[in-house]
Formats: sequence, C-alpha cells, structure tokens
Amino acid sequence: MHSLPSFRLDGQRALVAGAGRGIGAACAQALALAGAQVLVVARSAHEVAEVAQGICKQGGQATPLVLDVTDSQAVSQALQAAGPLDILVNSAGTNRPALITETADADLQSVLDLNVKAALFLAREAARNMMTHGRAGSIITVSSQMGHVGGPKRTVYCASKHAVEGMTKALAWELGAHGIRVNTLCPTFIRTPMTEPMLKEPGFEDFVRSRIALGRIGTVRDVMGAVVFLASEAAGLVTGSALMVDGGWTAI
Repeated sequence: MHSLPSFRLDGQRALVAGAGRGIGAACAQALALAGAQVLVVARSAHEVAEVAQGICKQGGQATPLVLDVTDSQAVSQALQAAGPLDILVNSAGTNRPALITETADADLQSVLDLNVKAALFLAREAARNMMTHGRAGSIITVSSQMGHVGGPKRTVYCASKHAVEGMTKALAWELGAHGIRVNTLCPTFIRTPMTEPMLKEPGFEDFVRSRIALGRIGTVRDVMGAVVFLASEAAGLVTGSALMVDGGWTAI
C-alpha cells in the first residue's frame, strides 16, 4: 500500500502574477486555501490589495505586491527581494482579437510584451530565485487552449501562446536537474473581465459553446483545482506538460 501524495502547500511560498482579477485572482486564492503564503502581484494597487484582503478574510496568507511584469529590471528586483519562492504562477496576459490584416503594430507589441516577454522575465527570475535558495519548485504559466489550436481573429494571441508552450518544454529540460518543474495550464474561454466583452458579441458565445464538449463556458473555479495540482507534490513527475482545462475543445 502507498500513501497518497499531498495536494497541500503548507509552508510553501508562491508568487502569482496577474492576480488582480479573473483567473490570476482565483489561482492566488486556490494556492492560499491549500496552505501557501501568496504574493499577489499585478499593476493595480487597488486590485491586489482587495484580492489579498479577501484571501486573508478566508484565513489564508497573502501579501499584495504592485509590479509591472513587462519591466524586466523591476521583475528582477522584485523576485530578488521576495525571499525564497517555491511556486510561480504567471497569469498575466492580454488579447487583442482581430484579423491579422487589421492588426495594428501597437496591438501586436502589446500582446507579445505581456504574453511572451513578461512570461520569460518571470520564469527566468523565478528559476534564479529557486536555484539560489535551493528550492525544488514549480513554475506554472497560464497559457490557453489557443496554444494548441488556431482560431479566427486569434492569430497574434495564438502565436503568443504557442511561444509559451515552446518555452515551457525547453525550460522543463533546463531546470529539471534542479528539481524545478515547469508546466502550463490551458483554459478554454473562462468568464472573466477580459473575456466578457467577447462573449457578448452576437453569436460568439454560441460558437464557443459549440466547440466545448461539456457545453458550458468555464468559470474561474474550474482552474483552481488544476493550479493546486500542478503546484503540489501530487504532480511530482509532471513537467514540460500542458494541463488542458478546455472542456474538450482540443479533443476534436
């Protein structure tokens, strides 16, 4: 008989970027409920303070940290000052849906800066932090089902998320010898402040539902168990992988 690997994160320290709202806030809450001490990171002081306060009211441990993750120097300084980390969850991201023929350079740059460059900045500094402090950690990037398929008006977004998937596979090999696991979490359309305007477009929600085998739009609660799994001992041999939370979208 064997003991069950723990899904608990007691005594571990996590940094969750993009945690001011939506999926990131839910990830921060989930890790705290599983026992981790969480740094709640986003650009908005009001949002991170509100999320951290809400976690503390639930009995969790959370501290707000205002940070622009597209600023590599700021990311480096923040993670050096953060003390030892066991978990990084990067949920910072954006989307500018448009046909490629109608995509402005500014929109292209904005998506790549946040979805790709910031992901690299955070992963690099988290790896340095974990190696410096001798922590066998977990680096999790919130990617997307669109990192595995294509979609109309999603060329730039898909390019950014496919890049994140490639980054993750390479990092798994670079960091495996240090006991650091690197994975992505890939949701379908989740109701968040970012996706709500898209879902209100005529016919779009029906299109999305038609591609999801379970027949419903996701909620932030759907990602909470997944992120705890990837952060925990239960995923001890999981690295270089993409955990699909897509209701079956990519299964067809």
